Amino acid sequence: MRQLLVVNPNTSAAVTALLQQHVQREAGSGVAVRSVTARLGAPYIACEASYAVAAHAALDAWAAALAAPDGAAPDAVLIGCFGDPGLFALREASPVPVTGLAEAAFAEAAAHGRFAIVTGGARWVPMLERLALALGHQSLAGIHTVAPTGAQLMADPAGARALLARACQEAAGRWNAQAVIVGGAGLAGVAAAIQDQVGVPLVDSVGAGTRMALRLQPQPGARAQPGFDVAWQQVAAELQQLGR
Repeated sequence: MRQLLVVNPNTSAAVTALLQQHVQREAGSGVAVRSVTARLGAPYIACEASYAVAAHAALDAWAAALAAPDGAAPDAVLIGCFGDPGLFALREASPVPVTGLAEAAFAEAAAHGRFAIVTGGARWVPMLERLALALGHQSLAGIHTVAPTGAQLMADPAGARALLARACQEAAGRWNAQAVIVGGAGLAGVAAAIQDQVGVPLVDSVGAGTRMALRLQPQPGARAQPGFDVAWQQVAAELQQLGR
């Protein structure tokens, strides 16, 4: 059975549980999904500082998962945050494919043409724009953020669906987008619930992330074993053991 490791780079166990539920449903019974929660950092990633710490947290959680005596070696890794903190570092260190919710959603939405993003938290705009450019997605037309954070939206599902449906309609019209991403681990399942209210395809970032993680093959020249090319100091033992 294939093994998929989902790394939640924030410290919210509720987000991890939501990821586990939706990723396992999307992956199907032929895949064993294991979701782990960051051991350090913030309960919600909403600014540059928490994003920077989340990259460390993602690497730390991944290393701890690999070291756990009851954890099978994964066949792929999914970073369960729409913003993919630590994506490039984790991909460099991992012998198996690594993707994130944003990378996968960008690719799926770009297949339709120009795409827009709807997510929670205004500070995500420059971070997501930077990531899209780094990943080569010139077809990102615009980012529409709603005032509540992803955590707040997750706490009010009915209100979130109504708010996000309006936001997706506005984003599609404003930027003439051919698809709209509903981005955020806490928003898993919302795209399907509001699709009939929006005239363009909606992309669920968690669903897209799951599909890409299971589709990717190891990169040419990938490591034979997980590891880093530095000797760590003052980090968790699991990270230190993977250092040079």
